[in-house]
Amino acid sequence: MDAEEARKWAQRLSEAAETRMPIEPITSQVPGLSVDDAYAIQTEWADLKLAAGDSVVGYKLGITSKPMQDLIGVREPDYAPVFASGVVDDGQSVDTGSFIQLKVEAEISLVLNRDLTGPGVTALQAARAIAGAVASIEIVDSRIADWKIKLPDTIADMASSGATVLSPRLIPIDDFDVRLLGMLITRNGELMGTGAGAAALGNPVRAVAWLANTLAPYGVTLEADRFVMTGALHAAFEVQAGDVVRAEFDRLGSVTVRMT
Repeated sequence: MDAEEARKWAQRLSEAAETRMPIEPITSQVPGLSVDDAYAIQTEWADLKLAAGDSVVGYKLGITSKPMQDLIGVREPDYAPVFASGVVDDGQSVDTGSFIQLKVEAEISLVLNRDLTGPGVTALQAARAIAGAVASIEIVDSRIADWKIKLPDTIADMASSGATVLSPRLIPIDDFDVRLLGMLITRNGELMGTGAGAAALGNPVRAVAWLANTLAPYGVTLEADRFVMTGALHAAFEVQAGDVVRAEFDRLGSVTVRMT
């Protein structure tokens, strides 16, 4: 796929987000769409956001759990930048009318206190670069109609990102194993899922190392003060206006978002 075609699809995804009118799967319209093609589209869309004045504040990983990888038939996650315009503080409200087909996931976000540049970043090096962990909820959305996505579709679509809700509490992870960090998530007080840190690529710290190494061929460094959403710890579920979603984590505390 050449740059002009990638830009065309990025513009279509951007328009779908603005109008809240999804498009048919790109894979159904571009036979043989590759993962590299999909990341080219994602990059073009990111450039549109940056040109409009937005800024990258972190990254998100998707498809980090083995069941999801088995379901889609892949053996590694996908990723996308997270933009400042999509970050929501704990306890704030999110306008469901700004999205198309919402779902939510609880995740562990890890915040960096120094730059990480691949290739060759180890889990130990990643651990030394992590300031701490933050309880977070990811609001996922798809600009692809009816969530009929294959891997290249979700990659091109900014890894199906919608918004990120972050707790203000940054908790150092030096004295506990983040793999064993448990969580539960509720919708209007009803339990919707449970999980532990190990669901995120076996170890959320390893997920950060993976991202640093994956970004290296593109000349991208994971910068200090940025966060990495390390992947869902349970199955995503749908939400609608009026719902209150709360995720509670061992050691990290809770994070809440209200859907309006």
